[in-house]
Amino acid sequence: MSAGPPAPREGLASASKTPAGPPLLAKIALDQVAKSFDSRRARLDALGPVTLDAREGEFVVFVGPSGCGKTTLLNLVAGFERPSAGRVLLDGETVTGPGADRVMIFQEPALFPWLTVIDNVKFGLAQSRNLTAAEREAIAQRHLTLVHLDGFARAFVHELSGGMKQRVALARALAPEPRVLLCDEPFGSLDALTRERLYAELQEIHSRTRKTILFVTHNTREAACLADRVVVLSERPARIRRVIDVALPRPRDFYDARVSQLAGQILTELRAGSAGREGGPNGR
Repeated sequence: MSAGPPAPREGLASASKTPAGPPLLAKIALDQVAKSFDSRRARLDALGPVTLDAREGEFVVFVGPSGCGKTTLLNLVAGFERPSAGRVLLDGETVTGPGADRVMIFQEPALFPWLTVIDNVKFGLAQSRNLTAAEREAIAQRHLTLVHLDGFARAFVHELSGGMKQRVALARALAPEPRVLLCDEPFGSLDALTRERLYAELQEIHSRTRKTILFVTHNTREAACLADRVVVLSERPARIRRVIDVALPRPRDFYDARVSQLAGQILTELRAGSAGREGGPNGR
C-alpha cells in the first residue's frame, strides 16, 4: 500500500476522498454502486453511489452510523443482492451472484450444533468434489490450528465459549480458500476480553494468509486496531465521507495510545457527518 501524503496527527493516518491504486490491480472494485429497495409505500435509497477499490491482501474496515447501509454494501460484494446502479467487480469480473470466492462471517457464528467442531469446518469444503475425505480432514485440522482450536476438533458447539464459536466460524470460512473474506460485525456480541484476544488473532491470521478482508463495525477503536484503511460512511444512503490510510505498525494492541488517538479521529469524522445531516442538505 502506498505511503500517501504526510500523515496528520503524529503520523497515525492520512486521508483522501479518492483511494489510491489502479482499478486493474484491485481485488474488489465498487464502480458507482448504488442500491435502492422498493416497496408499495416508498422507495428506500440504502447506498451510494460508492466508488472504492480494495487491493489484494488489504484489510478495509467500514464504519458509519447505524442503518446507513454498511451491511448492504457487504451483501452486494457477496452477491446476495444486486446493485440498482453501478458494478461490483472481483478481479475485474462483474459479480453476478454468490460464489465460493467470497465468504461472509456474521455476528452470530451460525454453526451446526449436531456436528463436531471439525465437521463444522469440513462443511465448508463439502462442495469441493476434488477432495478426498482425508484431504478434507487435513484441511479442516490445519485451519483449526490456525485459529488455535486444534485441541477442540471433536468437541460439540455447546461445549464452546462465544469466542471459540466465532473462531470455528472463521476457520470454516477460511478452509475453502476464498479470495475475499467479508465480516459483518463478527465480534459485536462478544465480551471485551474475548474481543481483545480475537483482534490479535485476526491480525495474525491476516498476516499469515494475506486475504483481502472487508470488515464492518460500529466500534471505532476496533477499526483503528484492525484496518489498513478505514472507510467512513455517511448517513443513509451511505456515501464515502472520508478514507483514512492507517500507518500504524502491526501487530497492534487494542489499548495502545496511538490506536486510541486514531479511534478519536474516526469518531470525530462520524460526529461531523451526523452534525452535517442534522443541519440539512447544505450540511452534507
